Amino acid sequence: MTPNPPEILRDRGQSLEDEFFRREDKRLTERLNELRAAEATREALRKASGITEPAVLEKLMELGIRAETVAALSIVPLVEVAWADGALDAKERRVIVERAGVDRDSTTGALLEAWLDRRPDPKLLIAWTHLVQAMSEQLGPDEAARLKMGLLDRARAVAAATGGLFGVGSKISAPEAAMLAKLEAAFPSSP
Repeated sequence: MTPNPPEILRDRGQSLEDEFFRREDKRLTERLNELRAAEATREALRKASGITEPAVLEKLMELGIRAETVAALSIVPLVEVAWADGALDAKERRVIVERAGVDRDSTTGALLEAWLDRRPDPKLLIAWTHLVQAMSEQLGPDEAARLKMGLLDRARAVAAATGGLFGVGSKISAPEAAMLAKLEAAFPSSP
């Protein structure tokens, strides 16, 4: 017995409808996965950078900046300031580890440990400067200013960790002050 025309039409209509919803479900599932991945990336960037401003995090994501890059970006100033006077002491090391906020078992944590044990090559500061300049060009003035402030405040905390004689005088040595000025000069001047 052959199906009558209304049944054939209904079956084909149902097949078409099923296919439409299957494709729509797939598209919605893919979109949900993209949103989850974006949120995970945003959270990783927040943790790595200490930046909480949603607009800055969004801009970093748009630029394709990964959490690992931001983590390295944020610890280079700490390490450079600590090594500025030629030696890194226990207090500076402790402050760097606290301020860096990286998982010691991560790749960034291993990199930090290596830089704490041995002064990084001067090329690192050059690469950091180029990255900061490129990022500052892409970020808006307010976002760049917040990035600058966050990075330099953490670097100043490392510089102030030691120094001064019996709590008297400047806690920041001349070489550390010079390095802080060099780090600040990497950012564009504020209008």
